[in-house]
Amino acid sequence: MQFLSGASFFLKGFRLILKPNIRRFTLIPFAINIILFVAVIAIGYGYTSEFILSFTDRLEQWIAQLPSWLSWLAVVANALQWIIWPLFILSGLLFLFVFFSMIANLIAAPFNGYLAEAVELHLTGEVQDPGDNKPLKDGLIAIMHELRKIAYFMLRAIPLLILFLIPVINVAAPILWLIFSSWMLAVEYLDYPMSNHRIAFKQQLARHKRQRGLSFGFGALVAFANTVPVFNFIVMPSAVAGATALFCKTNERNNDINTIKP
Repeated sequence: MQFLSGASFFLKGFRLILKPNIRRFTLIPFAINIILFVAVIAIGYGYTSEFILSFTDRLEQWIAQLPSWLSWLAVVANALQWIIWPLFILSGLLFLFVFFSMIANLIAAPFNGYLAEAVELHLTGEVQDPGDNKPLKDGLIAIMHELRKIAYFMLRAIPLLILFLIPVINVAAPILWLIFSSWMLAVEYLDYPMSNHRIAFKQQLARHKRQRGLSFGFGALVAFANTVPVFNFIVMPSAVAGATALFCKTNERNNDINTIKP
């Protein structure tokens, strides 16, 4: 139930970005998202096609070299590729979408922070007091948080990608990548409302662990939406709005607030 509840907050984000007092904060994230996703679609199509052709050629060469008494392996290999290929292609697309989403969010970080603030104001009537922070300082904090998330992503993504190269184990790699993508997108977008409340990254991760079902449900639907052409253009602002709604619903502000230094 928590998984489904988490996914529902992403859908709520689509409704929220249409509100008059929120809509104007979505324009810049929306424009950045379109540019980045056009790039990732072009790059992803080219590299995916090249990889499939290369791997198919190598598989055919390997099958041709098999002795006659191992001909049954050719049948198994041909049967399995129809099952495994869709998972590999989906995993590759998700890697590109997650990575480029993080690049897009790095560029749009300051604007996403203001969008999260506008959504929280709409939902609760109040926002975290920014104290003496200035727009430039807020922007630098947001960009540093994005860089930290990219480092967090890369340290875990590289070992997972290596699994794709290990025979037998690589059958499970796409499933593990789907799970990791869902987790990473939840971490990515819930950072905006949490950062507005000066919740440090370690405390953010602790929150995600306490609400695994909600986070995985939210991130899984964001991951799926990212793979839908045209629809993925509005994923970024919708995910920021939905993540803010999720944060407002589960906020335990007095428990783990920790000042974030620029």
